[in-house]
Amino acid sequence: MLLGLMAKILVVDDNETMRDGMAATIRRMGHEVVTAGTGATALDILSKTAVDFVITDLKMEGVGGLDVVRGVRQADPSCPVLIVTAFGTVETAVEAMRLGAMDFLQKPFAPEVLRLKVERALDMRAEKVARARAEAEVEVLRADAAAPYVFDEMVGHSPLMRAVFQCIEKVAPPDIAVLIQGESGTGKELVARAIHTRSRRAGKAFVKVNCGALAETLLESELFGHEKGAFTGAIKRKLGRFELADGGTLFLDEVGDMTPGLQLKLLRVLQEKEFERVGGEQTVRVDVRVVSATHRDLTKEVAEGRFREDLFYRLHVVPCHVPPLRERREDIPYLVAHFIKKLGPRINPAVRGIDDVALGRLSAHSWPGNVRELENAIEQALVFATGQNLDVAALPAFLREGSSANALSVPPGEMSLPDVLEDLERQLIQRAYDKTGGVKTETARLLGIKTSALYYKLEKYGIGVIASRTAGGEEPPQQ
Repeated sequence: MLLGLMAKILVVDDNETMRDGMAATIRRMGHEVVTAGTGATALDILSKTAVDFVITDLKMEGVGGLDVVRGVRQADPSCPVLIVTAFGTVETAVEAMRLGAMDFLQKPFAPEVLRLKVERALDMRAEKVARARAEAEVEVLRADAAAPYVFDEMVGHSPLMRAVFQCIEKVAPPDIAVLIQGESGTGKELVARAIHTRSRRAGKAFVKVNCGALAETLLESELFGHEKGAFTGAIKRKLGRFELADGGTLFLDEVGDMTPGLQLKLLRVLQEKEFERVGGEQTVRVDVRVVSATHRDLTKEVAEGRFREDLFYRLHVVPCHVPPLRERREDIPYLVAHFIKKLGPRINPAVRGIDDVALGRLSAHSWPGNVRELENAIEQALVFATGQNLDVAALPAFLREGSSANALSVPPGEMSLPDVLEDLERQLIQRAYDKTGGVKTETARLLGIKTSALYYKLEKYGIGVIASRTAGGEEPPQQ
């Protein structure tokens, strides 16, 4: 049954003539009618069948109209009820309305009046259903806002990661160069892939090359290709990454590690959209969008003469910064849950989550290797885990003992005094939380703060969030 097309209406009256007359009027309106000659029969129908509107006589032997109203309220509070009676008084009308009847109709009445009442009742019903659906959608959206955010293969709930996601959405559509900056292991390649999949080039190739992993001569061949006999071992022509990415996206990882000679050749390709293969004379033209990434501070590299300024501005049309893991610790529980779900079935299917103490150790670590290091730690822990939850005993040695577990540490890199103090506060809270086994009142006592203040700080730093809550069902936001 679809509201607005056809409704199912229950008509209850112990007078057969009146009952059949109302049913005939309603059927002519295009609705389905179910009839009952007694209140008891009506209640039985309501217990077995869903209806959209109930019209009931008020005065009936045994189970009366007010009892029918009560039955409707129990079966479906959103279902409107119209009371019909020849004994209309203000008192009975008020009582019926108090119990939930939508309106009161006194016999005798014209068919046109009944039709108007039915139309009004079904409109009310549709509004209630729409309102309930809207409220449910709001609850879902509210839950989504509080849940880990999933963005392609990236996991992130923190404001810093949401800023990355917003950057991706903005820079992907225009065909411009993007420079992704961030420490090693933060997921710069995932950002590049997300940009590609949201661009007009999504149906074409995404080709990557690590500019810091190859010697200059090999990198030149990888980028531009080579002709047969160009150098020892070049037994046939090889297409370079620029040709392979024609029409698509080329991701230059660690572009800051390029030598000055290759920087000049790259600049020419970006300016003129053409190049020659190593050992060749034929000019090759390509249509490629370049997305690059580096862990270096290219502004500093330019100032110190190690990176070409003109190339920097070609690559740096739009910057996108990926934060280190230590700056978004609230994402660690979700990342842990994601890696357990991703790696667990292959390594140790029995593991479903992680206990609070082990999660505390992970949250307290500074993760110089960022998300890549965290994933490696979870992979190792899964190998040694013996129960359903990862515990401290399963973690790598550097997390079980040493400075991460026993001493406060100042995060590496340049940080303002407020940032350093905030990080030390988080470590102190994590240590107290672990020491008390997660008992919040005892943790607050140990720290000398109010329990209400502790709850705020636990939520702020993501302490005490059990990753198993998301490992079993929810897909966490991705990294």
